[in-house]
Amino acid sequence: MAVMTTQDTTTQGTTTQGTTTGSAGETNVSTVRRVLGVVFGAGDVGALEPVLDKSFVHHRPDGTSRGRDEWVAAVRQTVAEARGVQVDVRHLLADGDHVVMHSVRRLPGGPAVTGVDIWRFDRGRVAEAWEILEPAAEAAGHLRWWEPAGR
Repeated sequence: MAVMTTQDTTTQGTTTQGTTTGSAGETNVSTVRRVLGVVFGAGDVGALEPVLDKSFVHHRPDGTSRGRDEWVAAVRQTVAEARGVQVDVRHLLADGDHVVMHSVRRLPGGPAVTGVDIWRFDRGRVAEAWEILEPAAEAAGHLRWWEPAGR
């Protein structure tokens, strides 16, 4: 079973309950918090399906995309293979119909991976998602991304 903690913080380091704009934003943040808690806390990937729009698209950094069923299957495989993963939510913010989560994920005794997830809501369901993951140990090597490798 995985563990999810929420530690929403501002840049000043004070703890908040998330930053939102309006009641739709608050509802969307609550939906993300609730569903991810069930997915990572109980391993119930089926909790994703009711909140995903039928036309849901998961956009990947490499320019490819996955549809709803393909993405749910990928999440199901990840949760099964990454037993014991800890997801520490650092920021959970809403702006209009978008919710953004900054988190640090790690397997017990494993390296940390920093993630930024963005979800776009449409009529109360997630219509699109973007996810960027970076191993924390490799972050310094990515600071000068425009330089050729090996310099």
